[in-house]
Amino acid sequence: MIRDQLTLNFKLKSSLVKSLKDNELIDRYMSKPKSLFSSFKTDSLSGIVVFLVALPLCLGIAGASGASAFSGIITGIIGGLVVGYLSGSHVSVSGPAASLIAIVIVAIQDLGFEAFLLSGVLAGVFQLVLGVVKAGTFSNYIPSGVIQGMLSGIGLIIIFKEVPHAIGYDKEHEGDFFNYSLTDSMDDGYLNEIIHAFNFAHTGVIIVTLISIGILIAYMKVPFLKKVKLLPSALFAVIIGVVINEIFRVFFPDLHITGDHLVKLPVPGSAEEFIGQFSLPDFTFISNPDIWVTALTIAAVASIATLLTIEAGDRMDPYKRYSNGNTELKAQGVGNILCCLIGGLPMTSVIVRTTANIDAGARTKFSSIFHGFLLLLTVILIPTLLNKIPIASLAAILLIIGYKLASPSVFKKMWAIGKYHFIPFLITAVCVVSLDLLKGVGIGLAVSSIFILKGNMRLAYYFKKEKHKEGEDIHIDLAQEVSFLNKAAIKQTLVHLPKDSKVIINAENTVYIDYDILEVIKDFHTNGSKEKNIVVVLKGFKESYNVENTIDSHVY
Repeated sequence: MIRDQLTLNFKLKSSLVKSLKDNELIDRYMSKPKSLFSSFKTDSLSGIVVFLVALPLCLGIAGASGASAFSGIITGIIGGLVVGYLSGSHVSVSGPAASLIAIVIVAIQDLGFEAFLLSGVLAGVFQLVLGVVKAGTFSNYIPSGVIQGMLSGIGLIIIFKEVPHAIGYDKEHEGDFFNYSLTDSMDDGYLNEIIHAFNFAHTGVIIVTLISIGILIAYMKVPFLKKVKLLPSALFAVIIGVVINEIFRVFFPDLHITGDHLVKLPVPGSAEEFIGQFSLPDFTFISNPDIWVTALTIAAVASIATLLTIEAGDRMDPYKRYSNGNTELKAQGVGNILCCLIGGLPMTSVIVRTTANIDAGARTKFSSIFHGFLLLLTVILIPTLLNKIPIASLAAILLIIGYKLASPSVFKKMWAIGKYHFIPFLITAVCVVSLDLLKGVGIGLAVSSIFILKGNMRLAYYFKKEKHKEGEDIHIDLAQEVSFLNKAAIKQTLVHLPKDSKVIINAENTVYIDYDILEVIKDFHTNGSKEKNIVVVLKGFKESYNVENTIDSHVY
C-alpha cells in the first residue's frame, strides 16, 4: 500500500515538474510570496485581468438570475474587497455564481426581491456557523480524480458556451455557463446552440476573436513574449480588441461591433440615481418558513461550490499552498451577509475567475482584492469607457482557459496515473457537462468511493505462499488497519485455502482490527480449518484478545 502511494506521489510530482519546465515558473514555485504586497506589480496586473473577466460575468449572471445588473456588480465588489481579504485562499476569487442561478431566480419570483435578500443574509449566517463547526474539512475528502474531472468538465462547458459569443451570437448572457446540458432538447442543447449561432455570425466579431486568440497563444508559445510580459496577455488582447473595433468604426462600418456584442455596464445619470440602485432586505418576512428553506438551500449549495473551488484552486496554485475550508466558509458568510444587506446577490468562490486569476500569474490574494477595487472604481467613474470592450475579446480569454482545463494532455496525464483515477475523472467530467456541476461531482464521488472500497479490500492484507521441505506454508500479513470493508475479501481467501496446508496469520504490524474480522478469523480457526485439515498459526494477536477463545474488544 505504501509502495503504491509512493509511486503515485512520484508520478504526480513528475508531472508537476514537467509542467514547470520554464525557469521562471520554477523560481516562482520555489519562492513563495511572503506577504499581501510582496508581488504588488504582478498581482495588480492579474487583478486587472480578473476584473475584465469578472465584469461581464457579474452582469450576465445577474441578468440570468432575474436581478438588476447592479446587484451582480455589488457582489463582485464585496467578493473582491471583503471576501478576498478574509479568505484563507491566495488565489480564489468570489462573486455571483452560475451554480446559484436556478435557486435565485425562483426565490425572487416567489418571495419578491427584498424578501429574497433576507434569505441571503440568513444564508450567510448559516455559512458562518458551518465555518465555526469546521464543516470546511469536507473538501479534504474529495479525491484528486474527481477534482480534475470537475475542472475538465467546466473547461468543456466554457468552450461550448463561449463559441457563440466568439462568433457574434450574444443572445445568452455572458457567464451563464450551467443552464444547458448536452442531453437537453434540440432547442436548448449546447451543440444545437453552437450550430444555430453560425446563422448570426458577425464578421467583425470573428476577426476580433481570432486576433485575441492569436495574441493569447503567442504569449504562451513565443519565447520573447513569455519573458517580457509588460502586460498580461489577456489585458493586451482586450486593449487590442477595443482598438480594432475603433478602427472598424472609422474605416469599416460594416465590421463595427455594437449593441449586445459589447460589455454593458449600467450608467447612472446622477448621484441619486446611483444610490437608488441599492436595496435593503425586508425583515418583516423573518417568520416566513419559505425564507428559511431558501436560506438553507443557498447556504448548502454555495458552501459546497466554494469548497470545491477552493480545493481545485489549491491544486492549480503553482506554489501548492493549502487553504483552510473553515476560514473560507466564514469569509463567504460575512460576504453574503454584507451583499444581501445592500441589494447584492449571494456569492461563492467561482472556478472561472479563480482559474483566470491563476492563469494571469496571481501570487497573493491582493489580486482578488484589487479586482474588487477596480469594479468599485469603474462602476462609479468610467462605466462608459468599459462599455467599449467587445464581448469577443473576453470570449477568447475564456476559450483559452477552457482549453487549458480540458486539454488532451490532462486526459493523457490522468490515464497514465492509472485506471482507478482515470475512470472517476472521466465520469465526473462527462456528468458535469451532461448534468450539472454538483450532480457531476456527486456521481464522481460515488464512483471514486467504489474504487476506494475495492482498493481497501485488496490492500488490507498481503497474501503469499512459500514452499518448504515440510510442505507449503501460506502467509497472510494483515495491514496496519483492517476494517469491516475487508471482511468479504479475507473470508474468500480463507475459504479457498488448499487442504493439508499451514497458514500463518500475522498481525504484528496491525494496530486496529475490526470486530467482524476477528470473528471471521475465530470461526475459521475453530471450525473451517478442521474441515480441510489446515494448521492455523496466529502471530502478533494480543493475549487479551485471544482469537481462540472469546473476543471482547476489537480495538488494538
